Amino acid sequence: MRYFIVDDDAASRRMLKQIIIEGDLGVVIGEADSGESALPLILSSHPDLVLIDLLMPNLDGIETIEQLRKQGFKGHFVMISQVVNKEMVGQAYEKDVEFFIHKPINRVEVQNVLKKTAERFLLKRSLLTIRESLVNFEETTKEETHRTIRDVVLSILNDMGIVGEVGSDDILSIMELLINRSESSMQLPALKDLYEELASETKTNGVEIMKESKAIEQRIRRTILAAMNNLATLGVVDYTNPEFEYYAPRYFEFSEIRTCMRSIQEDSKMTRKIKVNVKKFLQVLYVESLEKYHHPPK
Repeated sequence: MRYFIVDDDAASRRMLKQIIIEGDLGVVIGEADSGESALPLILSSHPDLVLIDLLMPNLDGIETIEQLRKQGFKGHFVMISQVVNKEMVGQAYEKDVEFFIHKPINRVEVQNVLKKTAERFLLKRSLLTIRESLVNFEETTKEETHRTIRDVVLSILNDMGIVGEVGSDDILSIMELLINRSESSMQLPALKDLYEELASETKTNGVEIMKESKAIEQRIRRTILAAMNNLATLGVVDYTNPEFEYYAPRYFEFSEIRTCMRSIQEDSKMTRKIKVNVKKFLQVLYVESLEKYHHPPK
């Protein structure tokens, strides 16, 4: 489990982090002392579970959760609170809070709550994996002629754990755009041209096209960073993991993957210094998608 801690009390953050590490419950990939500062960090690091204080100035725990959900965060939450207020507790549960941890913090309570939350998280992930396996089984029974390039790309993105990320649709659209071009070339055009061509499908005004192309660039970059983080986590847990072994060296600068892995192992914040090679990722994805589309596995 990958945790992020949000609490305006430094002592509480330190204690929670110590309990997680000493109890071998997972890794703490980041922390913040306010809801405002937590938003961009959580959205960029994609933790499995956020431990968040209920009462914080400016943006409280419930409001922070609302903002994260609006921006597409799909992780889980455990609320930290010293206030026993039925109305506020009810609001928290309505926002998908899994459990409450009461202040003052008790080591045994924290360990029990986080173990239960991890079990629930793993159960949901197992059910999702089974559902995806059933869907994939049904798909493989169909004629190969029904397999679209979109199916091929989705399969690859799914292996990296980024299907449903904010920029995955943009990546799919770019692959379809490249493959549907009249002139066939294995080399990608300039990324700026790609972004603008994709933006022009929904925008007509020049200023709007430029604005949308910038947004596309940012969404794709964030999604590729999420893929790097997912693979780095797999590599930390098991260096021989097949997805890690296959995708990490092919699609990314492996030195940057190693930087992600060190950040996870050292429980430090995911820095913004990670270099994302968008051109390499899209180039490799394009070539591999074409290969799998024209020569599907038997």
